[in-house]
Amino acid sequence: MGREDVTTIESNNRDIEDAISDRLKKESQNSRSIGREILSNVLFIGFALLMGFLVLHFVGLRTQVKGPSMQPTLYEDDHLIIDKISYRFREPKRFDIIVFPYQYKEDTFYIKRIIGLPGETIQIIDGIIYINGEVLEEDYGMEVMNSSGRAEEPIELADDEYFVLGDNRNNSADSRSASVANVKREDIEGRAWIRIWPLNKLGTLKHQ
Repeated sequence: MGREDVTTIESNNRDIEDAISDRLKKESQNSRSIGREILSNVLFIGFALLMGFLVLHFVGLRTQVKGPSMQPTLYEDDHLIIDKISYRFREPKRFDIIVFPYQYKEDTFYIKRIIGLPGETIQIIDGIIYINGEVLEEDYGMEVMNSSGRAEEPIELADDEYFVLGDNRNNSADSRSASVANVKREDIEGRAWIRIWPLNKLGTLKHQ
């Protein structure tokens, strides 16, 4: 075998080694690229789950309406996001739709509209709401109230109490009932914020 043949073989061997080396480098780079992509996706999913957890536990609460007490504003099986953070920076306002626990049944929450504010005197006469002796101008009720309940006599709200009514006034357990009574400020979970279901009613809820 001549020198030229040996040189050719050595050259071919180097070419093969270089090709194998290049291929191994590309495979290594591809593996690192895939690994980085997988890690990136895992981190993104983890971040999304963490943000979802934080939103649902500290900012918003998902809830589903049961019963007709807030018709025509809210209906059975409407799905809502409750804003839990606004009341950390401001006090609840009249006509806000709020969520609070029902004191006589565990894990049961009511959703009603604020009518009376702390320090006010509430009375309902012949279906008309009086605040501190003056007629409250509002049109949230579905119809004239048939029953004044405990508000037949004047109710003086403490500095941390709210008087609430359902919009479906004749089919609502609310502050007119002794079982619900006045709602304490500390018991308010938040205000109804966004309706997410049904989709044809998707959007923020009007309070005022």
